[in-house]
Amino acid sequence: MILSLAVLTTSLLFGGMTLYSFGFAAFLFTALPAETAGITLRRAFPLFYLFVIVTAALASALLWRHNLLAAFLMAMIAVTTVATRQLLMPAINLATDRGQRSKFKTLHALSVVITLAHIAAAGYVLVSLV
Repeated sequence: MILSLAVLTTSLLFGGMTLYSFGFAAFLFTALPAETAGITLRRAFPLFYLFVIVTAALASALLWRHNLLAAFLMAMIAVTTVATRQLLMPAINLATDRGQRSKFKTLHALSVVITLAHIAAAGYVLVSLV
């Protein structure tokens, strides 16, 4: 039962991160003017990161008795998302506000790499569990 909940939680994390990253964010920039899309994403990202933190931590807690590597990977997603939410996201917003395009591009690229690594890690955990 607990392993089934862990798989479902990890699936929710994987699907949620994938949908948000490749669906919602991309959709906003095609459906709204760039400025409005940017403002909307700025408001949505803290909630997205909170979703990732809570879901990854829950998956980790559910997995620790069944698969230590999977539990560790989920815990690392949660921990690195805290840092991304609390440090990287404000730095990206500040660079945007100050018109520092080069700094924004670098920080944004880092956030994309982190998110892709999180998606890959969650995918790896899913495959290892089934």
